[in-house]
Amino acid sequence: MIQKRLLSTFLLTLATLLSLSAQDFEIYISDAGNFDQPPWQILKFDQNGENGKVFIADHLAWPQDILFLEDENAVLISNLNTGVISRFNATTGAYIDEFATGINGPTRMKIGPDGLLYVLQWQNTGKVLRYQLDGTFVDGFTSAGIPSSIGLDWDSEGNLYVSSYGQKYVRKFSPTGADLGLFISGNLSGPTNIWFGDNGDLYVIDYLGNSVKRFLADGTYAGVFINGLANGEGIDFFPNGNLAIGVGAASSVRIYDPSGNYIEELVPSGTLDLLVPNAVVFRETAVSSTTEVYRELEFVTPTIGTVFELSKPEMLQPDSTIRVFDQTGKWVGNLDPVWDASEQPAGIYHIIAKLADGATARQKIVVQK
Repeated sequence: MIQKRLLSTFLLTLATLLSLSAQDFEIYISDAGNFDQPPWQILKFDQNGENGKVFIADHLAWPQDILFLEDENAVLISNLNTGVISRFNATTGAYIDEFATGINGPTRMKIGPDGLLYVLQWQNTGKVLRYQLDGTFVDGFTSAGIPSSIGLDWDSEGNLYVSSYGQKYVRKFSPTGADLGLFISGNLSGPTNIWFGDNGDLYVIDYLGNSVKRFLADGTYAGVFINGLANGEGIDFFPNGNLAIGVGAASSVRIYDPSGNYIEELVPSGTLDLLVPNAVVFRETAVSSTTEVYRELEFVTPTIGTVFELSKPEMLQPDSTIRVFDQTGKWVGNLDPVWDASEQPAGIYHIIAKLADGATARQKIVVQK
C-alpha cells in the first residue's frame, strides 16, 4: 500500500513540477494573523500573485503549514494552537476531518524520502513525528526532541536537519533518526525555514535576524544571503530558481532571484487583510485532472550505478530537458548529458524527457554505491 501510494504521489508531484515549468500554478499562503489569536486564513492567488481570494477561513488555530495530497484531492493544514492537522478539500477548501491529533503544536510538514509525512512540534521537546499519508501514526522518528522546531530538510545522503527557533540552532539526524548533534550552533537569532541548495549549502531564514543566512556543507557560516528580510517565514521556488518568501513585518510575499537579490513584491502588503504570511506553497492548477501519459523506455545507461548518461539521443526532442526526480517526486537535477549521482542517497529515481513525437518518456534507474 505504501509503495502504491508513494508511486501515486510521485506521479502527481511530477505532473505538478512539469506544469510549473509551463507557469501554470497557484500560490497558497498561510496567514498566522495575530499569532495565537484570530483572525487566521489560507489565501489563494494565481501565479502572478493576483486574483486572490480567501480559500480557507474555518477550522484554523494559528495555522503553520500547507501540504497537498493530490491523490485524494486533499490539503493538510497544521494548527499550532489545537495540536491538530486538519484535512480540507483541495479544490473547494471545504473542511473534511482531522488528519492527526494530539500533536504538541504541529508546525512544518514535509513528505520524506521514505514516502512518510514528517511533522515538527513546537511545544515541549517533541521528537519529529512520522505518519502514513492516510493519517496513521508511525513513530517519533528522531532519537532526540527539538524544542520550537519549525524548519526541516534532507541533505543528499538522507540526513535530516531540523531548526529550533527558540534554541537558535539546527540539529542533524541520520537517515535512521539517530542524533548527530548540532550542525549549526551560532550566527542565528531565530531560524525558521531551512533548505539545501543545489550547491550543497544550507540556507536558513533567520526570523529575528532579518535575513537569510548561508552555511557550507560542513556547517561553517558563509554569511548573509538575503538582507533586510524582517520576520521572514515561508518559502517556495519558481521554476527559474527565483524564491518567494513571506515577510511578516511587511505583511507581504516578496520575490528574490537565485543570487538573493530583491526583485519585487509577489503579494503586496495587506492584500486580503494579510497580516503574517508564515507559509508559501505553489501548486499546479487542476492537478487532479492531469492526463499525462508516460512511456516506459530505456534511453539512459546504465540502469543501476552512480553515473548515468544519455544513450539514445535520437529518441528525444533536440532541446528536451532531461530531468531526474527521486521517489517522492522531488527534482534533484538534470542529465546533461550525464548525471553523477555519487552524492545522492541510494534508491530508485526516475528520468523524464520529451520524445520526438511530443510524448513523455520515463525510465526508472537505481542509484547503488
